[in-house]
Formats: sequence, C-alpha cells, structure tokens
Amino acid sequence: MKSTLREDIAAQLKSSNLNFRTLDLEGLDLSDMDLTGADFRFSNLSYVNFSRCILKNANLSFAKIDHANFEGADVKGINLQSASTEGVSWSVGQQKDTKVVTDKVQNLTQKLSSLTHLLYHTGWFGTVISVFIGAFMFYGVSAVIYFTNQILNAHEPTLGVFYQYIVANNIVGGILTVVATNWMSGFLEKNVKSITIQHLLLSFVIGVGYLLLTTFSFLSFGQEIIAETLKKYPSQSTSNAPWYVYVLCPIFVANVFHYFQKQGKQLTRKISEQELQLSELEKLKTRAELEALQARINPHFLYNSLNSIASLVHFDPDRAEQMTLLLSKLFRYVTNKMPDYFDTLANELEMAATYLEIEQVRFGDRLSFRILVSDDVLKQAQVPRFLIQPVVENAIKHGIAKMTERGAIEIKAAKKGRLLQITIHDNGTPFPEPVSVGYGLQSIQEKLRLLYGEEATVLLQNTPSKEVVITLPLMNK
Repeated sequence: MKSTLREDIAAQLKSSNLNFRTLDLEGLDLSDMDLTGADFRFSNLSYVNFSRCILKNANLSFAKIDHANFEGADVKGINLQSASTEGVSWSVGQQKDTKVVTDKVQNLTQKLSSLTHLLYHTGWFGTVISVFIGAFMFYGVSAVIYFTNQILNAHEPTLGVFYQYIVANNIVGGILTVVATNWMSGFLEKNVKSITIQHLLLSFVIGVGYLLLTTFSFLSFGQEIIAETLKKYPSQSTSNAPWYVYVLCPIFVANVFHYFQKQGKQLTRKISEQELQLSELEKLKTRAELEALQARINPHFLYNSLNSIASLVHFDPDRAEQMTLLLSKLFRYVTNKMPDYFDTLANELEMAATYLEIEQVRFGDRLSFRILVSDDVLKQAQVPRFLIQPVVENAIKHGIAKMTERGAIEIKAAKKGRLLQITIHDNGTPFPEPVSVGYGLQSIQEKLRLLYGEEATVLLQNTPSKEVVITLPLMNK
C-alpha cells in the first residue's frame, strides 16, 4: 500500500502536480525525492521518511509531522506554521532556515543574548553575574540603612547636616541619572548603530553631568557644610575617596539602565510581533476549520435527484426541466465563492426552499413545507452560510424518509431580544433519547462555536414537538 502511494506521488511529480493536501501518508518512505514547492497542508505525515529530500519552499502548515525524518533534507524556505512537530528528526544546521512559528512566546527570551538570559540559565557565568548583582544590591541597601540611621540618631548637629548633604546629593544624582538615561537611550538607539559607542557617549554625558551637579552643589551650599565638618572632625578628610571614584557610580548605573531598557524594548517588540503572528495563525486556523465545515451536498441526494430527473424525462418533461433548473440553482449557490462566511437570512432560506422543492419532486405528496419569518426586516440579518440546509437534509434523511404517511417541515425565524432564533420542525421520527446535538449536527454546532464562541446554541428537542432550535446573535451587514 505504501509503495503504491509512493508511486502515485512520483506520478504526480512527473505531471508537475504537487498538491498533496489532506492526505494520510503516515509512515511513507519519500526519501531522495524532489518535492520542491509541494503542498502538504493538513496532511498526516507522521513517521514519514523525508531523508535527503528536496523540500525547498514546501508548505507543511497545519500538517501532522510527528516523528518524521528530515535528516539530510534540503528544507530551505519550508513552511511549518502550526504544524505538529513532536519528535521530528533534523540534521545539524537544517532547521535554521525554516519558517517555524512557535506557539510559546516564552521561547523568545531564551533566544536573546541578554543578561536576563544568562541569569535564567544557571551556568557558571550566570552564577557569577548573579552573585555580583546580589552583593551590589546588598551593599547599596546597607548603605541606605546606615546613613538613614546616622541622620536620625546623630547627636552632633554638624554631622547630621553633613550626612543629609551626602544623602541628598546621592538621591538627586540617582534621579537625574535615571531621567537622563531614559531620554538618551531612545536618542542613542535611533541615531547611533554601534552599541559600544552608545555606551561610551552615555558614560561621557552622565560623567560630565554628575561632575557639574556635584560642583554646583558644592559651590552653592556644600562647601560650607564640609568646611564646618572638617573643622570639628579633621580626621574625616582622610576617609574621602578620590573624586573620579564617585563618578563611576552614576556611569555604572546609567549603563546598566540603558542595557536593560534596550533589551526590554527588543523583547517587547519581539513579543508583539509574535502575538501578531499567533493572532494571524489563529485566524488562518479558524478559516481552515470553517472551510472544512462548509456544507457539501450529499452525493446520495445528487444521485437520487438525477434518477428522478431521468425517470421524469419520458412521461413528464416539464417537471424534469423544473427539477433540473432547481438543481442548477442549488449548486450555483453551493459553488459560489463568497468573500466571507456569512449571507443574508433571505438567501439561506431560499437555498433551503430550493433544496426542499427538489426533494418534493422526489417524494411527491409525501412531503410538504412552509417557511415563516416573523418580520421582513430579519431577512437581511447576517447568518452563517449553509446553516439551515444541513438541518433540513438531516430532518428528511432521519425523519421524513422513514415515514409512510405525509411528512411536513416548517422553518421559522423570529427575533428574541438581541438574538435571532431559527426553528426547523418536522413531524418525522423523533430524535433518539437522550437527545443530543451529536445526532448528525456536529458540524453546525462547531461552525457556530468558531464564529460566535459561546453566544450561539443548537438545541434538539422532541417535546412539545420535534424541533432543532438555533439561537445566534442578531447581526446586520
């Protein structure tokens, strides 16, 4: 069987037909084949052997490729959007060219060569950085506690004022450093490409700025405070570090802030891009699911209709012509490629009526129907395409067709507050108990879930009468 499938694929390749969508190719050996540009969307490719294949620009989106083997394959430009890739075997260097869109935004942080990445992965370098930052923070907090305690408990007013001057200088310097860094980061990233030059320029500006700030502070009121302190405590001067050591503090803080701000912007941008891609993929997935759920006319219905036409041709040509025209009208609606998944209620009811008219020719007097709309305005309401016809088909197949007496179908549409309620009633065989939507109408329920979430419902009931009740939000175009 698998050999036959491979031969079929080889034949399609020779005829340049590379459409392999929705196929079940599980376990097939496709090694050494040229599958450039092949379309495998929505196919089951689990355990398929693609070794040494040429898969340039192949489309495997939404495919199941669990445990597939791509060793030695040329996968440049391959599309694996939303594909299931558990246990896939790749050769070294092959996966880097694929357009894989991950479903986990968290993976983005692991791809950034940032300090956050180093701290998250507890290697020896990350541990050293963590210890350094922890010690620096501990030392800084301890200094804050020490000077605060000195200010609050100073017995000598001169020392108290001196400590207040030191603390005030540091607080103002810290605030201005952060504010200046925030402003300069955006400017530097926009106008300077080199990261090294960015940090050098930032260091120069912050260093000069801090020196100007401390000089202004010293000349304004610090000189007097320091002179008074040194007069009473001459030994205090021996504990002062050189001026350039203090300049290193704002320079270090500014560069750390600039680094993290830059990494944060990159991460935010990448996450935003990823969220947009995921949103688009979700739309594509929903669209694909809806297309898969779109109603298709039952082949048995077409077979029965054509047989009825053939039988009418000889003894009732007019009815045969009428049925042919009705069938043409129905299939024109089915094959119409509309830009969205909605149509007016009027068109949906017309399609259902056309379908019932065809079935009426087949069943004769055994089938009657009527369609009631409580308000003509409702006819312009937007409803999902192929919403009513499958329910009507289900009613005939499982209800009317099994009856010997006259069958009747009634379709009603009415407004219920902000909702549109469509009821399809038939007098055929009741739904088997317990009643559930699983009775041939799963596709309708799934379509409503994709389009409306929890706002739409499908209810099957046998009492007080046999009905399918569809409730959905009332929308106009």
